[in-house]
Amino acid sequence: MKLFKHIINLFYPRVCAGCGNLLLEGEETVCTTCRFLLPKTGYELNPGNPLAQMFFGQMPFNAVMAEFFFSKSGKVQQLIHGLKYHGSRENGLFLGREIGKSLVQAPDYQGIDVIIPIPLHPKKEKIRGYNQSAVIAEGISQTTDIHVDEKIMFRAIFTATQTKMTREDRWNNVENIFILKSPERLKNKHVLLVDDVITTGATLMSAGKALMQVEGIKISVATVACASN
Repeated sequence: MKLFKHIINLFYPRVCAGCGNLLLEGEETVCTTCRFLLPKTGYELNPGNPLAQMFFGQMPFNAVMAEFFFSKSGKVQQLIHGLKYHGSRENGLFLGREIGKSLVQAPDYQGIDVIIPIPLHPKKEKIRGYNQSAVIAEGISQTTDIHVDEKIMFRAIFTATQTKMTREDRWNNVENIFILKSPERLKNKHVLLVDDVITTGATLMSAGKALMQVEGIKISVATVACASN
């Protein structure tokens, strides 16, 4: 088996998704140097962090965090771009596992019953081949052993990409686009809502609005990245 892996690596060398250098024995997806350089936020241990403050008075989320700071042309952007546009599912699993490692140490994220990834519209998921948030959620599950439910919430309206939209346009673009199936299954549950990048918070607000219809629900949020202040 080991010999077979060496032969495969000879023809299809394993390279770091962050820097492109060859991965060493024991390294997976991202090399040790790039892992060390990824800009962690520490927000999971800070209940009053800037992301949580975005939702104060608007959505009663239990906790909000992003694992990394996002910068243009940075390693985090490269990992997310590979996941979303180049079929690099392993990037998403890696990012999810990193989130999971942080959550198990964070008091506000204990007692989570189910992980719900922000859904893509079926048309967009068919084009991409998968939902990137679901892949990230799977990575979190691998670290935490918390069940992922991709079916309980769906995106009823196909929306345009938000990359170049203004803040107001983003809010209008995602208003009332999520619908719950069998919401009674979430009654009195602690839910972890997962997305890739948080900017204005519009998508998470819309998903939170749908979830808040459930009696006794508690919602925490985890994302891969946010802009640095």
